[in-house]
Amino acid sequence: MKKLICMVLALAMVLGLAACGGSSSTTTAATNAPAAAEGETAAPAAVSADSINVCIASEPDTLDPALNSALDGGTMCSHLFAGLAKWDQDADGNLVIAADCATELPVGVENEDGTVTITYTLRDGLKWSDGQDLTAGDFEFAWKRAASTELGADYGYMFEVVKGYPDDLAVEATDDKTLVVTLNNAVAYWDELTAFPTYFPVREDVVADEGWATDPSTYISNGPYTMTGWTHNSVITLTKNENFYNADNVTMKEINFYLSDDANNQLSNFKNGEWLLIDDVPTNEMAALAEQYPDEYFVVGQIGNYYVCWNINEDILPAGSGLTGAEAEKARAEIRNAITLLFDRNYIVEEIGQAGQVPASSFVAMGMTDADGSQFYENAGHNDGFVGYYDVSEEAYESNYETAIETLKKYYAYDESTGMFTNFPTLTYLYNTSEGHKAIGEYLASAMAAVGITMNLENQEWNTFLNTRKNGDYSVARNGWLADYNDPITFLDMWVTGSGNNDVQFGKGANADTKAYSLDLTDLGYDVNVVDGTWAETYDVIINLIKTCTDTETRYELMHRAEDLLMSTGCIVPLYFYTDVYMLDDSVHGFFSNPLGYKYFMYCTIG
Repeated sequence: MKKLICMVLALAMVLGLAACGGSSSTTTAATNAPAAAEGETAAPAAVSADSINVCIASEPDTLDPALNSALDGGTMCSHLFAGLAKWDQDADGNLVIAADCATELPVGVENEDGTVTITYTLRDGLKWSDGQDLTAGDFEFAWKRAASTELGADYGYMFEVVKGYPDDLAVEATDDKTLVVTLNNAVAYWDELTAFPTYFPVREDVVADEGWATDPSTYISNGPYTMTGWTHNSVITLTKNENFYNADNVTMKEINFYLSDDANNQLSNFKNGEWLLIDDVPTNEMAALAEQYPDEYFVVGQIGNYYVCWNINEDILPAGSGLTGAEAEKARAEIRNAITLLFDRNYIVEEIGQAGQVPASSFVAMGMTDADGSQFYENAGHNDGFVGYYDVSEEAYESNYETAIETLKKYYAYDESTGMFTNFPTLTYLYNTSEGHKAIGEYLASAMAAVGITMNLENQEWNTFLNTRKNGDYSVARNGWLADYNDPITFLDMWVTGSGNNDVQFGKGANADTKAYSLDLTDLGYDVNVVDGTWAETYDVIINLIKTCTDTETRYELMHRAEDLLMSTGCIVPLYFYTDVYMLDDSVHGFFSNPLGYKYFMYCTIG
């Protein structure tokens, strides 16, 4: 039977998503593979005990760790760089956050004003891949660069917890081996942040070249590996970095990250023994693969949510509705929430996903704990009789459908004889090229077509898709989010106005001046009672309060209210809580992954 590592409920501590990497038009031949034509996969390198061929995704958007905002690039960056801390395994195989470039992960000292100062000492002998000494000043530069408004990194908001964010960050290298950082207040997940790619060091003279992260000849890193080849849209080759402080324990000398979004291509290369790990399999083959490869087919728990997002500035009201401003936005929110009820999530996970996913009715994913140790998602929505913001049980689907139809009738013309709405604007559903994403998009389109709503499908290559969605150049799009660290705020702070991960465009464009949101926190002791305010006056405010609140119970209540506000917009349509499906050849030993989706190959051997 297939190996099932139980869904995240058994994993009390865990992280999430990583950022992604980009490319330019420059093509650099891989050291061990012939160049391929654009869009084709290079011929696999010869399999040996010193080299492992894997495929985790197609061409990354960027491999600059500060600009990285997707899982594939984050995984590669985690092999190329070393931060103050890292994800590792203890002697019993349990996931832990351990010191990496730092000698230890010290406890901070609380100051009189409530700020917390932490002093790190770097290990002796740290070097960059070109042999130059790595200093605490490199960390100071990298953090200030990543947080700066000038760079505008998607994950820049991760530094909000540091005093002086964004452009006067309280981090200082007092000498070559000492880094001092001051936080606004105690942060429970601080060590996990320092293990995240956005917090990795980069060197000022290296990144002065804007194309540094696209060419192996200019790519200088400090981690277990250095990049020695990048045939764009084909393969990225990483070679063991002999200047890495822990090089003696790095057992795999070379990793070839093959670049493909074709699940059938991945499976073919796995079956013929060329690729030893693949991160996608054809949906229609899952059941058979689980039986045929009982020791090589894995379904692993992840703390994440697969969802649909609406562009909040997409006008979905019928022509001549007469609604404007706050009235129009409240109507659109009601419409989006009604359409949410048309989707049969049980069908999606059982007939399309087929990998143990759990239907979702809230955004903060299964696996995140609440203040009392219970599951955060089980306390979401404030409804009796079901978990979350709507009932996603099989028994509730029919009543959900009827509720959706009655709500939509308030705004659109409905033909009782056909059961169809006749004047809903045509939509386009954007997804990145993948058989699984396409299958879900086709189902969603069919569910809407059943009531007369036309939603066309459009697919784009991964790195193009990321930027199209980020820029708000879409109406409806697929999305997914894996936790960045072990705290529910990682699912909530991404939606503040200035976040680079705010794909919905909350508080941007026409929505910036829309006064349609309310927030009353007076019962929690705050002087905050906003009626019909903007997104910045409500959501941004509550997220800021969460990040400065040191009372655990109040902080978690604030996070529930932030999710209430987020879900009320109808722009976030959760479909299911993630699992991670991959295939790993049974000759590979020493591999490990975590529920944030990262996979680690540096300690692998091939037997």
